[in-house]
Amino acid sequence: MEIREERQLNPVADEVSALVAVTRPIIAGVLQSISNEFIEAANHTRENLPLKMLGRLRKQGDGDCGIAFEYAIHDAVANQEPIASDRIAEALKLCRITRGDPASILFAIEKSGSQQLISTDMSLITESSRALSGYRGQPVKLSKHLNALAAAFRRPSARLNLPGSIRGLWKADLFLGSTTPDHWVGTTVKINPKQLEAARGLRIAIVPSRAGKSDAVRTDEQKNLVICPMPHDGSFMQVFYEGWRTVQALCETDYNMPKEVDIPSPVHREVARIYVERREFPVVDVLNATRKFAQPDLLKTEDETVAAVPFFGKGAPGTSTVVSPFASTYRT
Repeated sequence: MEIREERQLNPVADEVSALVAVTRPIIAGVLQSISNEFIEAANHTRENLPLKMLGRLRKQGDGDCGIAFEYAIHDAVANQEPIASDRIAEALKLCRITRGDPASILFAIEKSGSQQLISTDMSLITESSRALSGYRGQPVKLSKHLNALAAAFRRPSARLNLPGSIRGLWKADLFLGSTTPDHWVGTTVKINPKQLEAARGLRIAIVPSRAGKSDAVRTDEQKNLVICPMPHDGSFMQVFYEGWRTVQALCETDYNMPKEVDIPSPVHREVARIYVERREFPVVDVLNATRKFAQPDLLKTEDETVAAVPFFGKGAPGTSTVVSPFASTYRT
């Protein structure tokens, strides 16, 4: 029997810290959603764009929330937030990746077609990194096909140059996996589950849980996808949407304090104030400065294998509580 012990390194995050942890990747997603054309027209670069101009240059559209959701999922996995990383670990097991902690590579391709790996340790991708497709045969080496994936995004004809097993991998938003076996799977992240599509090379689909539907991680044999819903009430999706509404309100006011009717919650207003005070600074610098407010390194996980002993009742041996900025308790 394996016991996972979560040792608290810092005090439990309060509501403000939890919301800052979510708004940071949302703001990063909004920044990335702005095309180079608009940024250059404003005589700025993505690195020095002031926070106060983020809303002015952002073209509001259906894709904004989706990009922010991708960044939030990536950030939660990268920082080992228990709700996200535990569910991702469960999904990875169904893809036969069972060793090591879940890791995330955010695969972002700009409209210009340039391929980027953003907010990611480049050393995660090695010469040995393999992309598991769910089909028979030797998994392809990920590093060998990165440029081809970028080309496939902008030129449909280039998709024919990809191996058949990963011909749809250019649609991936993330590569999820583990550095221990150095295996990765293409992952699609959809804020609207109705937009979910299968593609060769995609193995995991992350979507919000739906009212009246099971939020269990499951395999969709027809799509060859492992469906990984993120829970809502009092959990990941609720905090994400609270953060999204706060960022929307700030974008509409050029990062001046929104009216109380727009964000009436004192917690949300306190988070908004953190960004309002820094509206003159570049977005990238603000994200770095607010990292300390998002309570990093909350937990340290230690695994121990022991002989199985029958137990019953609350508080029995082998029980641990995972503390997260996302309100939820897991027992393993």
